[in-house]
Amino acid sequence: MSYITKPKLDANYLHNPKPEYPDLSIRLHEEGIVMLKVFVSSSGFAGRVLIEKSSGFERLDNSALLVVKKWRFIAAKQGEENISSWVVVPVSFKLEDE
Repeated sequence: MSYITKPKLDANYLHNPKPEYPDLSIRLHEEGIVMLKVFVSSSGFAGRVLIEKSSGFERLDNSALLVVKKWRFIAAKQGEENISSWVVVPVSFKLEDE
């Protein structure tokens, strides 16, 4: 029986950009964490990206969705074979303290 490893998104060489913090959200001091459910293909691309838990702010949620759809992942593995699978990705929006 082969073990399954989860997809990874934090490898340094993937260069996944941070989402853009919407200007209006900055002015309104909106902060939060968006939990995205991402279907990662066996080739490491994001397929479907769904909001599992909203930040409470539609602008932040949409910004996270847009960027994560473009991210690359290290695919999950079953034994030595890459497989498609779901992973939950937290995307945090936190304003710097002044």
